[in-house]
Amino acid sequence: MDSADDSFLGPLTEDGPSAGFLDDGKNTIGSQLASRLREAIISGELEAGSKINLDKARKTFNVSLSPLREGLARLISDGLVEFQDNRGYRVAPISLANLEEVTSLREELEVFALRESMRLGDVDWEGNVMRALHRLNRTERDAARPETLEHWETLHREFHLTLISGCGKPLLLHFCSLLLNLNDRYRRIFLIRTSGDRNVGQEHSEIAQGTVARDVEYACEKLRQHIHRTGTNLRNHLATKGIA
Repeated sequence: MDSADDSFLGPLTEDGPSAGFLDDGKNTIGSQLASRLREAIISGELEAGSKINLDKARKTFNVSLSPLREGLARLISDGLVEFQDNRGYRVAPISLANLEEVTSLREELEVFALRESMRLGDVDWEGNVMRALHRLNRTERDAARPETLEHWETLHREFHLTLISGCGKPLLLHFCSLLLNLNDRYRRIFLIRTSGDRNVGQEHSEIAQGTVARDVEYACEKLRQHIHRTGTNLRNHLATKGIA
């Protein structure tokens, strides 16, 4: 989609404009819209910098403006959508500076969360880490088959969040989740062209095994290196595409 275009009809509406949007008392229509739009942004279905036309979005999803604005407000707080007076809503742009900031914050916050998880996590948490690793490493990702990339991305996110889930700090987990969302936008762009250029399976295994062994310095350093190398690969890829 061209950045000047304000439409985004397509795969979002394959199941019908109102499919899945029903306030069930637990998840409001606004929160469901936020989840649907969040995935569309992270996956690249809604392109960085593109305008979000409220009237077209309202008709697409067959909802009123109130829950739509609620959903977009959530995405603004997530850093995925921007609002400007007289210009309206747009998908947040991507840049090398933003990627570098996201990478450096992940290195600090996720490593700290992992350290705290190893200090506080119980046996059930250890089991969850190894199960998440097994599911991820048994899942294929092939750039020629987009559906495999989507499934791998879901399990990859689950693995990273499970690693730090024992930290006992809800705010820290929330911040780490937001940073993963922001980072995933860049990795999805990279994975459209490649299935990866390094042995991420081995890296994930080293992190997980060090974690359940409670080898704090080893596991934390392996995670930091993993995040840093990913950031470097993504930065180099964006530079070749002329993104400043």
